[in-house]
Amino acid sequence: MYLTKEKKAEIAAQYGKNAQDTGSAEAQVALFTYRIQHLTELMKKNKKDQVTERALVGLVGKRRRMLDYMKDTDIERYRAIIKKLNLRK
Repeated sequence: MYLTKEKKAEIAAQYGKNAQDTGSAEAQVALFTYRIQHLTELMKKNKKDQVTERALVGLVGKRRRMLDYMKDTDIERYRAIIKKLNLRK
């Protein structure tokens, strides 16, 4: 499995408040980004995998909605997470 408990806790600790904080918007966006990067690598190897492509598109949409929420509620948190994860605006 690509996302172990340890990796999830590491991402949550780095972007959230602590290692168990997987519910904050920053931690969720970071986890979505990690999963998107993993699925992108799979898609490069298996170009005809339609199930993975659909999951990837869904995750990108989820991340976009979460970032839009952050932009509407607290623009500074939004700018910080965009900069940390090196995402396009």
